[in-house]
This record gives sequence, C-alpha cells and structure tokens, in this order.
Amino acid sequence: MIMEIIKNYTGGMLKDPISGAYIDNYEPATGQIYSKIPQSSEADVEEAVVAAKKAFDGWSGLTPEERAAWLEKIAAAIEARMDIFVNAESRDNGKPVKLAAKVDIPRAVSNFRFYARATTQYASESHHFPGKVINYTLRQPLGVVGCISPWNLPLYLFSWKIAPALAAGNTVVAKPSEITPYTAFLLSQVCMDIGLPPGVLNIIHGLGNEAGSAIVGHPDVKAISFTGGTRTGQSIARIAAPMFKKMSLELGGKNPNIIFADCNYEKMLQTTIQSSFANQGQICLCGSRIFVERPLYEQFKADFVRKVSQLKTGDPVDDKNQLGAVVSQAHKEKILSYIELAKQEGGTILTGGYPIYPEGRCRDGWFIAPTVIEGLSFDCRTNQEEIFGPVVTIMPFDTEEEVLLYANSVPYGLAAVLWTENLSRAHRMAELIEAGIVWVNCWLLRDLRTPFGGVKQSGVGREGGFEALDFFTEPKNVCIQYG
Repeated sequence: MIMEIIKNYTGGMLKDPISGAYIDNYEPATGQIYSKIPQSSEADVEEAVVAAKKAFDGWSGLTPEERAAWLEKIAAAIEARMDIFVNAESRDNGKPVKLAAKVDIPRAVSNFRFYARATTQYASESHHFPGKVINYTLRQPLGVVGCISPWNLPLYLFSWKIAPALAAGNTVVAKPSEITPYTAFLLSQVCMDIGLPPGVLNIIHGLGNEAGSAIVGHPDVKAISFTGGTRTGQSIARIAAPMFKKMSLELGGKNPNIIFADCNYEKMLQTTIQSSFANQGQICLCGSRIFVERPLYEQFKADFVRKVSQLKTGDPVDDKNQLGAVVSQAHKEKILSYIELAKQEGGTILTGGYPIYPEGRCRDGWFIAPTVIEGLSFDCRTNQEEIFGPVVTIMPFDTEEEVLLYANSVPYGLAAVLWTENLSRAHRMAELIEAGIVWVNCWLLRDLRTPFGGVKQSGVGREGGFEALDFFTEPKNVCIQYG
C-alpha cells in the first residue's frame, strides 16, 4: 500500500515540515497506519503567520461580495469532490460513511455558503442625535487569526471556524487535529485548485502542544478560536489571556437528556438513540445522562435497552452498521476505563460495556459496543466527567426540582434535551437549565443563524451566525459632531 504523505499549506503551496519530522496517522477501523502528517514546529507556524500577514491587506481590502465569491468557490469545489471527502472523513475518523455523507461534509459546504451570504448582510449600528451628533460603528477585521479544531467532526468544525474568519476579512492560520488531518489536507488542495490568493488560508499540521501552542502564543495572531477539551482550553487561556487576545473556546460537555412522562414517546425514543450514540457518542452535543420521569422509567428502560442492543457496530464502509470505530486506541482505553469505573461505583451494565473485534479487515480496529448503565448516583464520577464515547447512564426522577438538581450538578453546561408536551413546563425548564443550548422535543436541529456555545466549563463566547462575525471583527466607534 502506498503511504500518503500529508503536507502543510502555507503561502498557497504544499510544503514539508521544516524539521522533516512526521507523525503516523492511523485508520481507526483497522488500527493501521495509512498516512504521515507533518510534525510542525514554531518555525512552520512562523512561516504561515508571515504569509498570512502578507496576504491580509489584499484580502481585507476586498468587498464583502468579492470575499463571498471565494467562499462560494470553496463550497462548490468541496461539493464537486463529495465522494472523496466523505470517504476520507470516514477513514480518518472511524465514523460510518453514511454519517459523513449525510452530516459532516454537507455541513462543511453549508458553513462556507452560509458565511458567503452572511458577510454581504452584515451591518453595524449608528446612533443619531438629530442636528447635532452621529455615532456609527465600524466592524474591522482583526488581522491574522488562529483556528484550531477537534477530531470528532473534522471538516465540519474546521470550516465552522475558517469560513466566518475569512468572510470577515481576516487571514487564517489553522490547525486541524493531528488525529484526523486528512480532510483539512484535501481542503488545502481545493484552495490551490481554485486559485485562492496565497496566504489567505494557511493550514499547519502537528501536535497541539507544539504547533497548536505556537499558534496560540504567536504575538501576531490576534484571536484564537478553539474547539476541544476543557483542559486544553484552560492551557490556551493561560497563554492567550495575558497577551489580551480574543478567545472563543468551545469545550467539553456532559449533557442531560430529560424525559417527562407526557412526551411523544416514539419520537423521543428514536431521537434518544441518535442523541446518545451518533458518531459513537463522540459529539460534544450528545446526551450522555438520561433522566426519565418515574412513571415512564421502566417502559423506557426496556425499550431503550432493547433498541440499543440491536444497533450494529462494525466496518464504517458497511451501510448496515450504525456505529463505527472510536477515534484512537488511547480513546478506546479511556472509554473502557470509565465503564470499569461505573461498575466500581455500583452501576449495572444493561447492555454493551465491552470492546468489539469485527472479522476481516477491521479485526484490529477500535470498536466498543454501545453501552447503557443504570444504578449510579447523579454525583458520581461517571455522571460528572466527560467520557465522550458510546456510553450513557439512565436514572429516574420524580419532580422538576429534583431533575434540575441532577442536570445542573456537573461543571459543564453546553447543551440539554427536554422532552415534554407541556408548553409551560418546556419554557420553565429551558430557562432554569444551565446550558448554552436547550433542544425541546428534538436534538441537533441547528439553524446556522443562532448562537452556539456553552456556560461554565463548556466554554467562553459563542460561534454561529453574526456572533462569529462579531468575534472575528473589532468594533470601532466613530463620533462626528456636525451641529
């Protein structure tokens, strides 16, 4: 098999790392190395920042319509290579091909298209005292910005940062996760093919504590947009805050799924399967703690466990499988360690709880059976710490006050799902749940115009819509007295 060599994209060209060092890139479904990625250093980041600075005046000087046209070209080029991107995302991440085809790559296309349109509609404020004074606000690009994305939704979240940064007139130095670099590399090729001006977008591969830290700490990088773990977010804040950089940090989650007995049962049950185990539970928005009103609990438990036990886990290219591989050997071991912890804390495994070893090409891959655990206290480690895998806990509750205590007990506050047909309860609970996003009678319905982000240790700031364009611009008030 020919080993694919991924390269950095700097100043409009594909380049080897300056050090010549590379990192192994594994296919989760097989556990085998299939490509090499640059182990970039400060020198590579410096080269990218220099290129981005050189490109800034030309890019920021374009009209919003001209920048929008470039984003549309990127979207169209990805769309024209849809099958290539879909298969690459599945191979690199371990997720089912059908999931990458339905969600990940189409959403990346939508991100570029959305911000192509949004930037032409972006407006600022004015404040007028008739016959005397007018104040108006300029929204100006920051300069060179850093975008660092995670491994769970690789191109989807990479584009979610890059698109608004470029649309607002910034130039970008971006780093994808070293675990899932391949579709970012394909994006580099797209940018070259369409002739994107050199230095407007630069993609640096490598380790977070090397290349990522170099981006965060570079004095000419004016803002950092990061999605990933809370601990890494803390490290970024320690570097960026004393340098007075703008920061958008979308971090971990331990999301509650609250089910009242008056819910639309069949819709709730089917959606809860998805919100628990989509992408092997490796979505920051998955509901990993399921709380069910006591009159419904036993019925839900029986039906939920039965349906989860019927989910098929295996080769991501086989459309019969609902779940693929988790992203790495280390992550597999972490998830399994939490399942063992749950047993030690008194939990009962109702289904799953073990690794899977498929036959054939995936026999050495990293697969875990979807797991449901009962019998844990709301404040045990299993229910307080982010697992980020195909593992959920279930427990009953009696009152709104009780379930709010359970839901809000964790240090995170990203998202929540609420199932009830009682309109007053829906509004009341949505207001009291400590989360940046509350879905009522649905999950993962995303309007790209709405703010996205969490509270507490789930992050700082908001992405999405005009919130992202606000983040990637600096407001300047201009006051003119004319009376």
